[in-house]
Amino acid sequence: MTRVAAAQFAVGTDVADNLATCVRMIDAAADTGAELVVLPEFCNHLSWYDDRAHAHRMACRLGDSFLTTIADRAAHHGVFVKIGVTLAHPDGRTTGASLLFGPAGELLGHADKQILMGAENDYLAVGREDSPVIETALGRLGMYACMEGVVNEVTRSLAVRGARVLLNSLNSFAVDEAALHIPVRAAENKVWVIAANKVGPLLPVDRLPEIAARLGVPPDRLDGAGESQIVAPDGTCVAKAPPRGEAVIVADIEIARADDKRRPDGTDVLAARRPDLYRPLLTAPAARQAPTGAAAVTAAVARPDHDTVRALATADAQLIVLPELAALPVPALVDALRDTTAHAVTTVREGVAHHGLLVNADGVVARQPQLHATARHPWLTAPVSALTVIELPWGRLALVVGDDTLFPETFRLAAVQDADVVAVCHTPAEPWEARLGLPERAAENRLNVVAAGLDDSGALTGGIYALSPDFTLWTVWEGPFAGVISHPDITPVPAGATSVRARIRPAQAANRLVSRGTDLVADRPRQPFDSLPVP
Repeated sequence: MTRVAAAQFAVGTDVADNLATCVRMIDAAADTGAELVVLPEFCNHLSWYDDRAHAHRMACRLGDSFLTTIADRAAHHGVFVKIGVTLAHPDGRTTGASLLFGPAGELLGHADKQILMGAENDYLAVGREDSPVIETALGRLGMYACMEGVVNEVTRSLAVRGARVLLNSLNSFAVDEAALHIPVRAAENKVWVIAANKVGPLLPVDRLPEIAARLGVPPDRLDGAGESQIVAPDGTCVAKAPPRGEAVIVADIEIARADDKRRPDGTDVLAARRPDLYRPLLTAPAARQAPTGAAAVTAAVARPDHDTVRALATADAQLIVLPELAALPVPALVDALRDTTAHAVTTVREGVAHHGLLVNADGVVARQPQLHATARHPWLTAPVSALTVIELPWGRLALVVGDDTLFPETFRLAAVQDADVVAVCHTPAEPWEARLGLPERAAENRLNVVAAGLDDSGALTGGIYALSPDFTLWTVWEGPFAGVISHPDITPVPAGATSVRARIRPAQAANRLVSRGTDLVADRPRQPFDSLPVP
């Protein structure tokens, strides 16, 4: 077992005070017996500056007194220390940098942040290279920072290249970091994640009332959200700090658990990826090209029952999603949709392929074969190499078939083709898939997701993940700001229900600005694709 720690604390504009806090927190973590300590992002100075020149002046330099002190403290205790700072480069750039110091005080790794958040775009340069995987006595470690965990590319690349423990330094006010964006990166990649967030004001105290008033949020919502955590490869949080106040959290972890990438059916979720399929993620246009969809339509999840589908279609449901391989023949489904404008989604086995079908009152109008072969369907030996987006009167629809749901790349392919809604027919096998996976696919891509499955008892599962118009601080909110950065409105299937319906918002998929200057899709990091075997 390896004892690891995450430290959360506040940082201000006094660099000497910030350094003293870092040293104190490293000491506190080392006193618990931790061998690895993760500190938050921007430990040297608040991430708020007058201009780029000011940010460059206040940034650390490799070998300066700030970083030398951190290195010396790592050596004093014989521990690994990961810290986030702003770093001035000889070429004049200033980046948000993750640095790992070893137990002898040596610098083992350096990663510049590849996607910036909000005002960071005003002061910092985007990292030009993918984050390294670092071989250590503890195992292979990877580093990322805050916004790099709100999208999937950086952590995915680290895991595919062999990292078993991911170290995340955050500077975030968002409550959904802890609830969603941190644990999903552990679960989808089957790795450990150690995440250290800030507490206290993330903006200069003397400017806080003015900035809060301009944004229309309570000042305390601009504090670091805390809840630093240590997450196991199944997405289970094994240690979590409170949302407020300094804290050091500790856990004894078995790093070797991250060597097993198998789903319960035996599928290796990383080996089953298809890098050749993901080329559009590198080459697709950055900006959205398609027109905006409808403001709202009603979607439903339903058991494969003729009368249930009929009732939904003759009410107001425009999209009805059934579990995969539903026991409702296509002719019966067509009959259930007669004299309506509704569409339904189901899947069928056709020889060695698994096809998603889009059906309306006229019959099958589109099909999408499964893209990834997995052990759950050993007969599936003919996956295809393209995801197709379908134009409907109310928006653009993608079909995600069966175990394609496991792969964040599938939904990214839908997003770069300007899909508004994704219909998912699947069979979840692990708790994280519905609890974390589906909400994250909606959040990180700005996609409405309508998902249907059956559990082991044959009960309907899934839900409707609708994009909220209350998105970040950069849009006008209908209600009070709740501290959420990017999270869908979820309507789960109630226990024992035969269907559930809710409004989805296709038009909201056109708004991908998670903050000023940061588009969740257009600004996705491209460097990870340079280090993966994409032909």
